[in-house]
Amino acid sequence: MTARTVPKKLGVNIDHVATLRQARLGEEPSVMEAALEAEQGGADSITVHLREDRRHIQDADVFELIEKIYIPLNLEMSVSPEILKIALKVRPGKACLVPEKRKELTTEGGLDLFSKRDPLIRTIDALLAKKVEVSLFIDPAENQVQEAARLGAYAIEIHTGSYANAVGRKKEKELFRVRKAAQLGRELGLHVHAGHGLDYENIFPLLTLPEIIEFNIGHSIVSRAVFVGLAKAVQEMKRIVSGK
Repeated sequence: MTARTVPKKLGVNIDHVATLRQARLGEEPSVMEAALEAEQGGADSITVHLREDRRHIQDADVFELIEKIYIPLNLEMSVSPEILKIALKVRPGKACLVPEKRKELTTEGGLDLFSKRDPLIRTIDALLAKKVEVSLFIDPAENQVQEAARLGAYAIEIHTGSYANAVGRKKEKELFRVRKAAQLGRELGLHVHAGHGLDYENIFPLLTLPEIIEFNIGHSIVSRAVFVGLAKAVQEMKRIVSGK
């Protein structure tokens, strides 16, 4: 099956549901219920980021999700030994390695695969040994894509934040960078995903890129869910992604 015939998938990130719950340190809204609603809406996978500071998703959430959802769990994680230990216990279907800074509001950019090579190799090898599909969250840069292939990753997730935030000619420039990175990724045998800052409008140009087969989207879907409910918000985005 070529890149042009692979159906595009939607991963739904439910971190912001946990953010709302943690604002009161209570039990509502339920992360588990959010995952089930996303499934009902047509999500192909559920994404959560177990951060080192546990600002939203908690360890218990991850263990409950892996037991109760029927679609793959995509665990976003740093290369921290503590987080890796949990991931090896959970054994999610997918793990996306991401950079992490304590003071950032959200992930600000892609991994620098060269500065963290040794811990990346340790983490990738450990996850692959448990048959976890490993993706690397990187900026759309040629050298990062090449290094991802050398490290033995299953996939790359292209950080689309710069594209999402750009305007005018700069947006076209960022789209070109994403396109070139996606093309190179496929040439090197990597599966190509994309995510960060994508919404119900800016995703359309990326849908024309045949190499990108999966989109991971959270904030815009959860925001839309405030008005229409989570299942419908996911359903609306799934229709866009699948072209139906």
